[in-house]
Amino acid sequence: MFVAKVTGTVVATQKVQQIVGQKLLVVEPYRIDQQTRDRLYPIGRTFVAVDTVGAGLGEMVLIVQGSSARLTPETRNLPVDTAIIGIVDRVDVDGRCLFRRQDQPPAQKNTSS
Repeated sequence: MFVAKVTGTVVATQKVQQIVGQKLLVVEPYRIDQQTRDRLYPIGRTFVAVDTVGAGLGEMVLIVQGSSARLTPETRNLPVDTAIIGIVDRVDVDGRCLFRRQDQPPAQKNTSS
């Protein structure tokens, strides 16, 4: 699993039948600063993920990739490689809070598929 931020949406009018109706979001994984261990920062890659939890733009989420992305009831047997499986409320490392959802601006919900 990875912590990631939802940075965008994908709208695809032509797609395989199995993913019609699935919300697709652009996510950017984050990691812990290895030197100071006091902040999260983006790793510089992005992925398109199937949203299984109703995430919105700007939210920190939990993502899984590979075969794990096809183990949820919503993604079983779908041709997907990345799925959002949770919305992050808080990240603590070494006794310090690096992220709190309540400190963030409200997420923008998007129902596009």
